[in-house]
Amino acid sequence: MNKNILITGGAGFIGINSADYLLAKHRNVTIFDNLSRKGSSYNIKWLKQKWGGRVNFIKGDITTEKRKLASAVNNSDVIIHLAAQVAVTTSVVNPRKDLMINLVGTFNILESIRSSKRKPMLIFSSTNKVYGNIDNIAIKKTRKGYRYKNLSQGVSEDMQLDFHSPYGCSKGAADQYVRDYSRIYGLNTVVFRQSCIYGPHQFGVEDQGWVAWFTISAILNRKITIYGDGYQVRDVLHVDDLSRLYNEAIKKDNKIKGQIYNIGGGNQNVFSILDTIRYLERRLGMKIDYSFSDWRPGDQKVFISDIGKIKEELNWEPRIDINKGLDSLITWVQENRREVQRIV
Repeated sequence: MNKNILITGGAGFIGINSADYLLAKHRNVTIFDNLSRKGSSYNIKWLKQKWGGRVNFIKGDITTEKRKLASAVNNSDVIIHLAAQVAVTTSVVNPRKDLMINLVGTFNILESIRSSKRKPMLIFSSTNKVYGNIDNIAIKKTRKGYRYKNLSQGVSEDMQLDFHSPYGCSKGAADQYVRDYSRIYGLNTVVFRQSCIYGPHQFGVEDQGWVAWFTISAILNRKITIYGDGYQVRDVLHVDDLSRLYNEAIKKDNKIKGQIYNIGGGNQNVFSILDTIRYLERRLGMKIDYSFSDWRPGDQKVFISDIGKIKEELNWEPRIDINKGLDSLITWVQENRREVQRIV
């Protein structure tokens, strides 16, 4: 059966790439988005130009338009929930808005599913920020950035939750609601705690989407501010690998019902901030203008996902290494420079 897939926040970076991937797999896709994020209108226009009438778009808000949301949920077999406030620093400035979007919006989706006849599967896009700063784990500073002293495979799903920052609290609370609605009400949910996704159509800004922000800033000759010492590392994951995972999860939904997974590039795709700067300088043949500033609240010095559980249970792992992925992002920014400059 060709399932109907609803993507909330589907006009954003991950959403538009996932919609494109799923449409290429002949899935029926509906995008639900309020178009509040810069670049989202451009993304929808691009997707419609590529796929024409196969793109079903509903302009709506998960926090305020519950009737419209419920109608969309009732017509769906799978929901990929991506609609969110995604920046730590923004959550610190406006914690109420962050809570309303990330927690109340997710609650509205869960209640819509619980009230529906079809009881669609829910894939929830969570974050590594639910683990907080992980201050209790010993780290070391190397030439290539910070590393865990003893976690050879990275952070597993067994790591204690420790929400840090309003963003961590709102996403973490939503993460646990999604898990518990599977246990209490029997809903078919899965939580993906995602780490540093990057790729085309990511109109990164200074407080979110740093790989894209650095790439865009370098190409547009904008100064970059590094918060901290630049040795922070993440296991970066290309959005095409994530989109492929969503498709695998849809195919094997009963196998992963009620589960939580750490999703990232794993040990094979670890880059520090300074690594990224240096790579961009080599690739672009230029010196990038950057300076340093104080650490930001809730910023982890190192986060590397242990992706062993998802490898074992869905036979999934990243295929796009960081060099190839960065090259593709650079090419996309260069080819779309005029629009990127207008939007960012």
